[in-house]
Formats: sequence, structure tokens, C-alpha cells
Amino acid sequence: MRGAPLKILVIDENRPRATIIDAGLREAGHEAVTIIHDVTGIAARIEELQPDVIVIDLENPNRDMLENMFQLSRAVKRPIAMFVDRSDMASIEAAIDAGVSAYVVDGLKKERVKPILDMAIIRFNAFSRMARELEEARSELESRKVVERAKGILMKSRGLSEADAYGLLRKTAMNENRKISEIAQSLVTAAGLLGPGGDA
Repeated sequence: MRGAPLKILVIDENRPRATIIDAGLREAGHEAVTIIHDVTGIAARIEELQPDVIVIDLENPNRDMLENMFQLSRAVKRPIAMFVDRSDMASIEAAIDAGVSAYVVDGLKKERVKPILDMAIIRFNAFSRMARELEEARSELESRKVVERAKGILMKSRGLSEADAYGLLRKTAMNENRKISEIAQSLVTAAGLLGPGGDA
């Protein structure tokens, strides 16, 4: 996120408190700060502004307000730092579940804004990386299962050894300039369409 200045959106219905956040960000060298005082239609505004980071400040949040902000957090897929004056364990857990990167209770001070923002970005990036790696691992496992099934189909239908079945899948993939897992998936799908006799 270096190079271009960080676009920061501050959502705060309380103007004096928003000024504290704004001052903390500007002192830390952040110039691209937008402040919104009215949360009506906030999702559309976020879509329009495309901020890199969102800071939400809720002075006395009620349950509905918190839930709205947590839904927003789930939807926008960006680092979110949330300041609240008071909280309970259920709200803290809900914030974590919603993907809020930093949830700060009773800590709105100008000099704390930058380190909390930095932490929110670092945590968000780390979480995103873990989620991506998990998805890649799942996908890899799924591909292996499909390749195993395809090998089984070839071994049964053509009387091939496991090594020869894999070799045939590999050769076909190279000839068609596709992944082995794609060739395997096509074979498994075709065998499924042919009925029980065609599957392993």
C-alpha cells in the first residue's frame, strides 16, 4: 500500500470526535481523509470513494448500530478500525467475527489513531493472506482427489497401471495446454454421464 497516499474514510456522527481522528491522521502524514457524518446510504458512498482503510467511531453504539457496522465490515473487505466508548464481550466477539481489524474500547486519543490504523492494516493483510492460502490448499486437495478418481477410471476402463494412467492424463494435459486437474475433471464428469459402469 506504499506509493500512492492511503485513502482513509472516517465514519463518525459526532463532529468533535471526528475532528480528533482527522487531526491524528493528518499529523501522521495522511492527507487523503474523507469524513462522513451521516451513515445513511454508507455502502454506496464506500463504493463511490473506494477507500483503502475505514475508521468507524461510535460514541454510544446501540445493538442495531453495531450490527449495521459489522454487516458493513463483512461486505467491504477492507481494513476497518472501530472505536467505541463502551462494549461488552458479545460485541467484541461479533466485531472479530465480522472481520473488524482493530476494535478499540474507550481509546479515542489523537496520538493513538495512527498506530491503531497501522495495526488494522497489518492484521487485515495477514488475515487475507491466511484466507488465500487456505483457499489454495483446499483447491489443491480437491484437484488431487479429482486426479485420483480420473486415474481410477482409466485404470478400470483401459486396464492401465496407476503410473500409465497418470502419464496419459499428463500427456493429454500437455497436448491440450490445460491443467491435469482440468483434464481429470472432464474425464470424471464424462464417466459420471455414462453411468455407473463408467466410474471407478
